[in-house]
Amino acid sequence: MKYLILIISVLFLFSCHKETIKTLEKGSYRAVLKVQDNQELPFLFEVKNDSLLTIFNANEIITVDEITYKNDSVRIQTPFFEGYIIAKIEDETINGSFIKSSLDRIVPFKAVKSNNRFSSNTASTQNITGNWETVFSKGSGYDEYLAKGIFNQKGNNVTGTFRTTTGDYRYLEGIVDGDSLKLSTFDGAHAFLFKAKVTDSTMNGFFYSGNHWKEPFTAKLNNKYELPNEENLTQIKKGYEEFDFSFPDTRGRIISLSDPEFKNKIVIIQIMGTWCPNCLDESKFLVNYLKENPNKDIKIIALAFEVAKTRAIAFNRIKRLKNRIGNTYPILLAQFGNSADKHLAQQKLPMLNNFISYPTTIFIDKKGSVRKVHTGFNGPATGEKYMNFKKEFESFIDTLVNEKE
Repeated sequence: MKYLILIISVLFLFSCHKETIKTLEKGSYRAVLKVQDNQELPFLFEVKNDSLLTIFNANEIITVDEITYKNDSVRIQTPFFEGYIIAKIEDETINGSFIKSSLDRIVPFKAVKSNNRFSSNTASTQNITGNWETVFSKGSGYDEYLAKGIFNQKGNNVTGTFRTTTGDYRYLEGIVDGDSLKLSTFDGAHAFLFKAKVTDSTMNGFFYSGNHWKEPFTAKLNNKYELPNEENLTQIKKGYEEFDFSFPDTRGRIISLSDPEFKNKIVIIQIMGTWCPNCLDESKFLVNYLKENPNKDIKIIALAFEVAKTRAIAFNRIKRLKNRIGNTYPILLAQFGNSADKHLAQQKLPMLNNFISYPTTIFIDKKGSVRKVHTGFNGPATGEKYMNFKKEFESFIDTLVNEKE
């Protein structure tokens, strides 16, 4: 009987015990992702409360409000993109992984309370402020490509980005420690780390993307350097008199450029993906442009090439993006699966010649003629380049609006 009473008492205690939930403590954190060569890719975030945090990359502030808990674990879903962090909350640390399910990528993650992105051991012996003529993967066996580094340094601290012919590498932030450059960014889609040795006119280093990619880069200071014109890279093939397509929207309706609603309208076609940060920058720009310039003669259509394993997942990501940024123009599902492959996009849109970038934007006038194809997108991280783009975009659209049909 004593044993029976003891068993019943234990069962009662367990039945009355409430599940203990650990939550994130308020404060500033330094997170680290482990990438190739045992390198650390750091970024900073601040926990505002147990359901809200912000990620910082130079002037970029990313609000994260999809945070869930179970027992002693937390799941942090980054906004816009599929990437998420799942980790165990311990006494002084948060340990887990950054995961991108569609690509089967898992990167070790750890965070502790701190507000230092990189530690600086010595004073900077170099200042990298200026423009840098850059080549990635030169002589490495991979495809070479050009870039333009744009940096501003104050003391040891550096901000800026690399522009390429297909877009920019987002808001980079870091330091020059002696003659060593260290830059990083994290936005939920991409996790980038750049490390290089610097002289007064050269850089030599490596670019790490998550724990799946590493490539060398070299750069030389050249304040007059410019990349090839973004409007001369992709063209409409000869023999195609008009641009057209037929893809479903989020309601399952098939939309074509030949539909009556687009006749005699200026149409901007955005080739994009919800996984693509430069596409997000362009989408935000286009949404804001429509708000500030309401005009029934201007139509925007996005064609999404989704890195998603099923059609349902692809549509859910499109709907999530639309809701997050207040998008009012249609985003059509052009393809899902391994849709970051530009060759597959070329097959869906055979009228394009030399399709090399997400996003790519096509401008069509009221008569249905393609007037311009713009490759890539230089977002707000590019500073002056972004401001110039906005002015040129608005001026070009005004020209199309004022033309007679």
